[in-house]
Amino acid sequence: MSGTDVKSLIRAKALELGFSDVGFARAQGLPEWKASLDAYVAEGRHGTMEWMAETAERRADPQVLWPEARSVIVLGTNYAPSGDPLKLTRLPERGNISVYARNRDYHDMVKRRLKALGRWMAEAWGAQLKVFVDTAPVMEKPLAVQAGLGWRGRHTNIVSRRFGSWLFLAEVFTTMEIEPDAPEADRCGSCRACVEACPTHALDGEGRIDARRCISYLTIESKSPIPEDLRPDLGNRLYGCDDCMAVCPWDKFAPPTREADFLPRVELTAPKLADLARLDEEGFREVFTASPVKRAGYERFMAGVMIAIGNSGRHDLAREAERRRDDPSPLIRDAARWAVSVLGGQGPGKL
Repeated sequence: MSGTDVKSLIRAKALELGFSDVGFARAQGLPEWKASLDAYVAEGRHGTMEWMAETAERRADPQVLWPEARSVIVLGTNYAPSGDPLKLTRLPERGNISVYARNRDYHDMVKRRLKALGRWMAEAWGAQLKVFVDTAPVMEKPLAVQAGLGWRGRHTNIVSRRFGSWLFLAEVFTTMEIEPDAPEADRCGSCRACVEACPTHALDGEGRIDARRCISYLTIESKSPIPEDLRPDLGNRLYGCDDCMAVCPWDKFAPPTREADFLPRVELTAPKLADLARLDEEGFREVFTASPVKRAGYERFMAGVMIAIGNSGRHDLAREAERRRDDPSPLIRDAARWAVSVLGGQGPGKL
């Protein structure tokens, strides 16, 4: 069987299993990958994500992660929303959760499909392989570029001509020698829509991001209180941020996802800040069962709710923050006191 036939069969199987796009790359890092990662860490732009520094060697080159690997199959899953992804950011009494986290955790579904593809490949060719979906130090975005799925936009995410910025990425590393696809060319041109849309100015316009200013990092990964000077810029964003991706002109080509797991749950379509503010830990776990939001944890999420209340300009919500002024959690207590202070006369935050 020719190499072209093997690629065609794998591509067809992946699409049959529900993946939206498939590409092939060599299991080999390029020198600029490591240089870029080293600079990112050396400049401290990774914030408190120490695991990025600890795994830098393995992350920069698939051969270090798994020396036997010869090829990487990069898979994309479309999660494009059907409506305006930024609509909720303009409703100050509501909480905004990133598009990808409004239902079930995508890792579970994507991993099931990856394992199914892996079993099929092992049975067909006796291939050795490893599957990854954001679970190992893999340079997903550079590999996606090499595999032809898209290019790195100025917002640092992958942009696809077919799916805009709305692709979950996953990989199959294998010992099979598979002819790589051609890398995708950068098609951003002079567009700076994503850079200008970033609420906290985390993007430098040259394809670099400072996580310490990124709302997704601040509301999910950071272990510290959100700096007070950045809090007004968060608006009502409680978990993640879609602004830089949502304004990308290439999104107009993205068909809305049909995956039931990615469609927003009713209770997360436009949740009221007042309702979220009254959740205790048990209620939080119940509302966000099987949701990525649990990754942030109750304290960080509730601190975000308090900041959103402070930014709402809604004095009728002040009592919800007042109730948390002496919360046992320092993180929640700090955010609640800030919200009360803002709503008490120092001027509302901004959306």
